[in-house]
Amino acid sequence: MVAPVSTSRALPALAKYEVIEEIGHGGMATVYRARDKRLARDVAVKVIHPHLRDSPEVAHRFVTEAQAVAKLRHRNIVEVFDVSADDDAEMFLVVELVRGQTLRRLLKEHAPLPPEIAAAIAIDVLAGLSHAHAEGVIHRDVKPENVLLEHRALRGDGETVTPVPASGGPGPSSGDGTRVSVKLTDFGIAKLLDAQGVTSTGQVLGSPAHMAPEQIEGGAVDARADVFGIGVMLYESMVGHLPFQGQNPAQVLRRVLEGQYSPAEIERPEVGKRLSAILDRALAHEASARFESAAAMQNELAAELKRVGVESPARELEAYFDDPEAYTADHKKRTIAKLCDLAQIARRDGRVLDAAADYNRALAYAPDDPQLLRIVSRMQRDAARARLFRRAWPLGLATVAVMVGAYFLTQSLKAKPKPVGDPVVASTTHALAVAPSTSASVTAPATASVAETASVATAHVTATASATQKIERTITLASIFPATVSLNVDGADMGMVSSGKTLVLDGREHALLFDCAGQCEPLKKTIPAGKSDEQISVELHLKDAILTVTSSNPNATFAVDGMAGLFLRPGVATHIVVPGAGYIVVFDVANPSHRKQIKLTRGQQHTLDF
Repeated sequence: MVAPVSTSRALPALAKYEVIEEIGHGGMATVYRARDKRLARDVAVKVIHPHLRDSPEVAHRFVTEAQAVAKLRHRNIVEVFDVSADDDAEMFLVVELVRGQTLRRLLKEHAPLPPEIAAAIAIDVLAGLSHAHAEGVIHRDVKPENVLLEHRALRGDGETVTPVPASGGPGPSSGDGTRVSVKLTDFGIAKLLDAQGVTSTGQVLGSPAHMAPEQIEGGAVDARADVFGIGVMLYESMVGHLPFQGQNPAQVLRRVLEGQYSPAEIERPEVGKRLSAILDRALAHEASARFESAAAMQNELAAELKRVGVESPARELEAYFDDPEAYTADHKKRTIAKLCDLAQIARRDGRVLDAAADYNRALAYAPDDPQLLRIVSRMQRDAARARLFRRAWPLGLATVAVMVGAYFLTQSLKAKPKPVGDPVVASTTHALAVAPSTSASVTAPATASVAETASVATAHVTATASATQKIERTITLASIFPATVSLNVDGADMGMVSSGKTLVLDGREHALLFDCAGQCEPLKKTIPAGKSDEQISVELHLKDAILTVTSSNPNATFAVDGMAGLFLRPGVATHIVVPGAGYIVVFDVANPSHRKQIKLTRGQQHTLDF
């Protein structure tokens, strides 16, 4: 839609529009640049492919969706001008012509983007989505290909000139935030195509890597599906690759349905903990756990940009598109300085976690900076000492209690000596009870005084505490998939754990076993002997369900709604990725109305009788 495409196909003939050239081609339509003969302006004309045009229901929905989108008037949405009539030879949509490039093209040239630039683009897209949602329109296919970027450069005299691709332009930024436009296009595509006869083969419509789980499963779709889509788009813009990846669409669908992805701050530490947390909320598997609206996510992003010194996202976009390379270098310096200032304030206020998050992001930009390294190392040591104190103080308290008790008991015995010849039955039970019961526990000779016994016990307890101090280390479970799994450490059941859980271990080698009640393949991890704290990521492979369809017709073929390319044969056990809710719908390809629903359980075999 925004860049000429070489083609040898004949241009369509339209009554009111002079078609000039093809500028894009997709799964639904071919896009042309055309001239409106009556208004003498250039427009984009989307001509629907013939195989879709011939479906009466698609034709009906096309007009309905065009009317719904035509009522949207927003600076971040491509405007709809016209739609074909029933007597036109072609089915087409006439929309605003955006002179620039898609976000997809920008990512091919410059990914990953500076996180603040990616967030600024997302803020504009979210503004458009918020307006559409208020009008009852859900996009359903938010992705970089559907985000158009128009950059109007400056001449040397400061005047705006013809829009140029967002890969650079002459002159400094005007600073008014009006020379970069971000527009969302192609509303309602998935809904338009979801007509009888179009999905009867079980084909998944839209872009699998950008679709929310409920959309893949054919469930109810609302504004939070678009929040998920923009979460995917923003993750790719910030990190440089999609959160849900696979070698084929089936693998991608599996990962989306399982919620399987690595947090952005782990994939690219420059993103930082705060922006990564925003992405995690947008990408939540359950719709109820996401931002409740596009506006809510927009506000969260804007607040984080403001916190790090970006007062005007629009002006930031201007500066970036005027010179991406120069901006990126300057952005790095400014961001490091701002993050260090914020971290110092947080440390002064006692907000240790906030300080650590900002220092860590700054360190990601400057991993060899000696001053940052010293600060972060000092904070890590302080945190380790604090953890050690929290665990060691009960032992220290017990030691003091032993010493005090032994002192007063000794004084009492000195004041009231036992008769000569009586056996020494020292009341040492209490003093020895607090000592650890190990093979090295204290055994006092019968003639030992209580004071001596208490002294030995105290020395033993103190030595034990000292040894514990020397070997204690923290193992952090940085990310876990699935969200909650069971953990066994050296044969001891530790219960259920999730991302962020920390384990305090000694310096020996330890065996960790992760499992999830038979629904995934158990995973063993070995923590080697050592003294350093560690972070580990855990990803368990969820088991497929095995489904066998039985039928009186041995030649029948069955398919599953929402799982493209998956076909079932009678009597053949087939591995199936289990969706989030567990339910799938199987139908007879020869008779799509003949369908049955079944709930699958990972790792189990099922039979469905047709």
